[in-house]
Amino acid sequence: MYLSPQQSRALYEQAVREHFAILAINADSPAAIVDALEAAKAVDAPVIIESSLWQLSSHTFGHGDAVLGLQRFAGMVQQYADSEAYKDVPVIYHTDHIKGPQTIDILKPAIQGIERSGASNFQASSISLDSSELSADENIALISHLCTFAQESECALTLEMEAGVDDGLTSVEEARYLLESVEKAHPGYLVLWAPGVGTQHGYSEDGFPGFSTEQVSKQQGLASEICGRDMGLVLHGSSGLCDEQLAAAVHAGVIKVNWSTDSLACRSAAAAAYYKNHSAELERSNAAFKQTAMDNGLQTAVAEAYRPVVEERMGVLNSHGKGASFCKLEVMECRS
Repeated sequence: MYLSPQQSRALYEQAVREHFAILAINADSPAAIVDALEAAKAVDAPVIIESSLWQLSSHTFGHGDAVLGLQRFAGMVQQYADSEAYKDVPVIYHTDHIKGPQTIDILKPAIQGIERSGASNFQASSISLDSSELSADENIALISHLCTFAQESECALTLEMEAGVDDGLTSVEEARYLLESVEKAHPGYLVLWAPGVGTQHGYSEDGFPGFSTEQVSKQQGLASEICGRDMGLVLHGSSGLCDEQLAAAVHAGVIKVNWSTDSLACRSAAAAAYYKNHSAELERSNAAFKQTAMDNGLQTAVAEAYRPVVEERMGVLNSHGKGASFCKLEVMECRS
């Protein structure tokens, strides 16, 4: 079930109330999208499938045209999510790591509605942009521009705001400045807050010794106080944390956990093992060559290695069993 911005907001609010987090998979291919949905279905969990600028511009999706990539990526997520197979899986499509001069051009259609031939327009479920190269004032200005655009277009907007995630711990002063500036000018749009809590994007062999669940709890309380409603935190850089740290982060107020580096590592390792284990069959003289060389053989092997890892991580985030009941409630509310 593909969630609208309003439905996504309801799911995020449920996650705050019930102390679970939704795994946000930075999907690098169509196969990764399907595997994420299959894993969520297997454990009855909601899932966030998100794309960054590099996916939207990639050979597979936009082939250099990020706006076209947005249409193709989001359209694929929506088509799968609304199919019979995944009708009981709450699926959020989220824009992640959108930056540079194309930021507004990419995110405006995501907010207003993405056109698909032969189908009605649909919106991205929730929105964020990459603030890593922005000053605080530039961050506020871009977020405010998106809020103004949503208001003028009469479009719903469920928004994640980032601080400098890779810069260590976000100070109370910076958090207050960022959040208050947006909330006072554009009340109600902010739903997710992504401050620095001692992690960083990418992988660290030593983990993240600066990670602080105390910081998570403090930032969650501060964001809720400023916005006057329960605000959930987003954890960027989760690939360097162990299961115990992730569970503690959820308990402290994290409701969205971004996952990219470990996801890529799992899929690429499975692909490497497949080619190594089937090297003889990849000789063109081998009777099994075509069956082995076709993409389906590789992607099936990758899925078999990948899905259990996704399912396990969803369990760590306490999201098992949270899916179908949410979808049924949403369907009943739509009918009433």
